[in-house]
Amino acid sequence: MLFGINTSFSQNKIIVYQSDFGLKDGAVSEMKGVAIGVSADLKLYDLTHEIPNYNIWEASYRLFQTISYWPKGTVFVSVVDPGVGTSRKSIVLKTNTGQFIVTPDNGTLTLVAETYGIAGVREIDEVKNRRPGSGKSYTFHGRDVYSYTAARLASGVITFEQVGPELPKQVIKIPYQRSVFENGKLKGTIDIHDVQYGNIWTDISDELVKKLNLKYGDMLHLKVFNKGVLVHESDAPYSETFGSVPEGKPLAYLNSLMQLSFALNMGSFADTYKIGSGSDWSVEVTKK
Repeated sequence: MLFGINTSFSQNKIIVYQSDFGLKDGAVSEMKGVAIGVSADLKLYDLTHEIPNYNIWEASYRLFQTISYWPKGTVFVSVVDPGVGTSRKSIVLKTNTGQFIVTPDNGTLTLVAETYGIAGVREIDEVKNRRPGSGKSYTFHGRDVYSYTAARLASGVITFEQVGPELPKQVIKIPYQRSVFENGKLKGTIDIHDVQYGNIWTDISDELVKKLNLKYGDMLHLKVFNKGVLVHESDAPYSETFGSVPEGKPLAYLNSLMQLSFALNMGSFADTYKIGSGSDWSVEVTKK
């Protein structure tokens, strides 16, 4: 130990923040100020603070999308917490790939747990790991509990084992249509929109797409369901680039995560066809 810092820890002094707070007020700055108050050596970054209000599914997806690009030992703080102050647990999950996520156990860890696995789960001991003097505050755990605990963990003031009591290696999960290939059909969930352009991204991987034996130019038939009800049906050519089709025309392609997606060239597929995203939105895709 050196000046109260544990010198044999696996963390790397990096904290990455995600929330639905936006940046219009001081909430994010308060969280970062608490962290720097623990250790000025910490490196603080943002994943996003533009998660739609209370959208736990999108928080889960953005963690899944991002986490593998950060080195082992990185500590994530994810605060999309409509149940703040209730009986939902405040936890730290360590993935099998070596990252840590500090968050409420409310479904936020659905996709991370399934994709990267669970090396361990600890419930935050709020007697030891809570910002001093914040005991009467019940509505900003992101600042008083999560950022404070993350800073202590990332800086080596505490080890993962000192976060709090060990819990079973399981978390609350949001139910959704997992991607499968059945009877000549690809089935999956519309995980998210490419928010800047309105493309719809599914969870159907390139490995599953291969089962359709496609070549570029082959036509795909898309069905979109909301809570099991068919709301859209159309055709799109399987394409390598957006420019493979005329402006305004649909295409199917593999996005940057190598998952099947649908778009309009120079237009918004989601807005044009009134298609949402999340666990209630599913697809079926067949080759014509």
